[in-house]
Amino acid sequence: MGEIVRLQKYIAMCGVASRRNAETMIENGRVKVNGVLIKELGTKIEIGADEVLVDNKPIKLASKKYYIMLNKPVGYVSTVSDQFDRPTVVDLLKDEVKTRIFPVGRLDYDTEGLLLLTNDGDFAYRVTHPKFKTDKTYIAKINGGITIKGLAMLRRGVKIEDYTTSPAEVEMLDAQGGLTTIKITIHEGRNRQVRKMFEAVGCRVAQLQRISIGKVELGNLPLGRWRHLTSHEVNYLMNS
Repeated sequence: MGEIVRLQKYIAMCGVASRRNAETMIENGRVKVNGVLIKELGTKIEIGADEVLVDNKPIKLASKKYYIMLNKPVGYVSTVSDQFDRPTVVDLLKDEVKTRIFPVGRLDYDTEGLLLLTNDGDFAYRVTHPKFKTDKTYIAKINGGITIKGLAMLRRGVKIEDYTTSPAEVEMLDAQGGLTTIKITIHEGRNRQVRKMFEAVGCRVAQLQRISIGKVELGNLPLGRWRHLTSHEVNYLMNS
């Protein structure tokens, strides 16, 4: 008898997607078990005994785990494939990394900087799930200036659509040439959250770069290039 696991966990273990994205795949009718379409998230399978297909293609456990840091340029989408045929972050690695990997969370099309990729669904879950409150630090350049009141609002949390953000760490670094440079640290990472936070205090982001996730820093990695995470960085992100 093989190990019994939830279907979404098995999909993540195979390196197809993060656990949360695997749940979406199931709900969208993209997953079959032993030829039967599955849409229930509570479904369990036996590893080695049950055949799992995603988009009608069989999947299997990843033999080697990959943990990669990419310095994402503007103009790439943080997905494995794109319905509009835009370049994806995986395109930047496919000539050198032949294993199926996926982004850990996302960076917007018009945002650059540190993006992690992996084939380890548990790693992706640990880094991205809000309950772990993993810090993500950005350098934002905004048009014009920002008021003291605006900075205070960001530090307290601002209302965005249907939620209020958690307090952010905010530091103004520079102001010249019509741009103000601000370092901001959040731990939620919702869709376009940093840009929306600045909009909520009357500012527009002209450039945005993520420079760190927790204590793992982008450093001097060139734009568009990547490297493997060290074992220390992987252990830190899994256990912090």
